[in-house]
Amino acid sequence: MAAKTIPDTPEIRERWSGFAWTKANAAKAKEIRSRYPEGRQQSCTIPYLDLAQRQVGMETGTQGWLPIPVIEYVAKELDLAVIRVLEVATFYTMFNVTPVGKHHVQVCGTTPCWLRGSDEVFRACKDKGMAKGHTTEDGLWTLTEVECMGNCASAPMVQINDDNFEDLDYERTTAILNALEKGESPKPGTQEPGRHTVEPSGGPTTLTEMVSENHDYRGEWA
Repeated sequence: MAAKTIPDTPEIRERWSGFAWTKANAAKAKEIRSRYPEGRQQSCTIPYLDLAQRQVGMETGTQGWLPIPVIEYVAKELDLAVIRVLEVATFYTMFNVTPVGKHHVQVCGTTPCWLRGSDEVFRACKDKGMAKGHTTEDGLWTLTEVECMGNCASAPMVQINDDNFEDLDYERTTAILNALEKGESPKPGTQEPGRHTVEPSGGPTTLTEMVSENHDYRGEWA
């Protein structure tokens, strides 16, 4: 994975140097910190960064990102060296250290998704004007190729902001993107008709007695 480049310009400093929690987020931050013993505030780094990214997203009408002054604010709130917070922000792909669009489209390109047709997912994104690593001029989409996100049994999949969409092909991906473009909220999860989660297509083939009720197999396996 390529190293993340963090922009740090006078314009970014001017825009975000006054960042502070909203009243609601200040209360959330206080509650988060209360979960950890005194002196263990570094454990708050991930939830604090997530809260900050979401606040930036609300202010910018995007999925959210973490400008350097915002990262510095989180470090100050937790009484940590800035580098300790930067280490977390740049390690986890859930954190964006460059601006993104309203919808951050993260397509899995790892082997299971590729074998199941992730190229068609990328083709649908391309036909919407997206390019890997870029945000569209209208600010609506940012496209990123990511590594495995754990939905191999329902590949190919894409994560868009907080939702996963699975069992995709070109048409299903296009329908999801069209719905988001219209301001709608497409159903997350599997897009395969009749499939509930990641059970085998066509229905379960093992532990079938558990489909409708709890069943104790221990006597049969003894």
